[in-house]
Amino acid sequence: MKVELLPALTDNYMYLLIDEDTKEAAIVDPVEPQKVVDAVKKHGVKLKTVLTTHHHWDHAGGNEKLVKLMPGLTVYGGDDRVGALTQKVTHYNTFKVGSLNVKCLSTPCHTRGHICYFVTKENSTEPPAVFTGDTLFVAGCGKFFEGTADEMYKALIDVLGRLPPETRVYCGHEYTINNLKFARHVEPNNEAIQKKLTWAKVINSSLACVHFREGRL
Repeated sequence: MKVELLPALTDNYMYLLIDEDTKEAAIVDPVEPQKVVDAVKKHGVKLKTVLTTHHHWDHAGGNEKLVKLMPGLTVYGGDDRVGALTQKVTHYNTFKVGSLNVKCLSTPCHTRGHICYFVTKENSTEPPAVFTGDTLFVAGCGKFFEGTADEMYKALIDVLGRLPPETRVYCGHEYTINNLKFARHVEPNNEAIQKKLTWAKVINSSLACVHFREGRL
């Protein structure tokens, strides 16, 4: 599988998931539809599926426009509040994107209907992927808008925490540095946190340089 990261708004991430065998694709949380259309054309793929993690506008707010720009899309989500929803899913529902297997993981707390999408490919040596929306971030988790700490604990430990350790995690926002600064405040003597924060700052500076060269700042 191939995953194209598409930055959106101020700190959101959309992801174009591509099955390279069939050239079929899915888009995760397409809040900026035109960027999605451009990416689909760039890669020469057939977009058939929308994977919506939750109903908040900065994730699902582009659904209705996208289905107008590209009619015939199947829009998955775990909440009736998801825009342009055509297929409501629950925990452990499965379907395919080309030859890729997608399993829905219910992780209620940030919103009641939050879904993470776990993607694998049979007979492949490449690691699986999980799209975690606003449930799991680097060094943090989502706010408890519609749930409890017990629900978030279950989502992080019993659901996402039991995925294969090699699973690649694709989260819904870039909160890494702020999350690690908070963690450092809570545990000022934790060397692992300080190392991760240093790493995050280096990565952030490198990306900023790339964006500047490309005229995106």
